[in-house]
Order: sequence, then structure tokens, then C-alpha cells
Amino acid sequence: MYEPIRNKSVHSMAGDPDFPHRSREEELDIRLAGHLTALLTVTDELHALAPRAGGALDAAELTAAADRIVEQVARLSGGHHPLRAEPSGGDPSRIPALHQRARMLAGNALSVATSRHDVAAMALTTERLEAHTTALPDLATA
Repeated sequence: MYEPIRNKSVHSMAGDPDFPHRSREEELDIRLAGHLTALLTVTDELHALAPRAGGALDAAELTAAADRIVEQVARLSGGHHPLRAEPSGGDPSRIPALHQRARMLAGNALSVATSRHDVAAMALTTERLEAHTTALPDLATA
């Protein structure tokens, strides 16, 4: 009435030694590097807009922050530096939204850095979170 199963079950992948597995630490490294790379992209966008808009964060501060983010991503990615997109520039009215996005990304990165007990990444993301948080009220009054 029923035919016996002839192939391996697709549900038994977890026990398959040929299937590549990552440790929890490797997964957290990948996630943290992703959040930091996204934060780098927003930082580069803010840097492109900073000279024209005279934002709360100056170009030198944004350059230093971007360099530190690149350093952390390279450390987490085994020495591979992140690819950097060309900033689109555009309208300076986007600056508050970019600061809000950067603040959210820094918070996400901070939560991952905290869960993996990465002191260097925690310090960097806390600094970026504070910088973008303080930049938002300055923009509202300008």
C-alpha cells in the first residue's frame, strides 16, 4: 500500500556532516558586521551632505567615525574591508532622516555587540548612538 522511503529525508540536514555549520559567535560576527556596514553607508551619506548643510556633525567627525567603523568591520570579517557605495548626495533636508536611520542602526549593532561581549564594538556603537541622538534635537531647532 505504501512505498518505502528511498531517499534521505530533507529534514535531516542538521545531522549531516557535509552541511556547513556556523557557530553562534560566527553568526553574531556576520550580523554585527552587517549592521556596521549599513551604519557606514549612512555615515558616508551624511558626510556627503555635511559640507553643504552645516549639520550638527562636522565632516571631520564623520570621517573619523567612518574610519573606525571600517576598522571594526574588517576585524569582524577576517581582514576584509567593506565595500563602500558612492554617496548619492542630494537634498540636505534628508539629514534628519539619515540621523534617525543611523541611530537605529547603531542601536541594532549595540544590541548584537552586547550579546557577543565585544567591548570595542560596544564602545563604537555607543559613541555613534549618542552622536546621532544629540544631532537630532540640534536639527529640530535649526
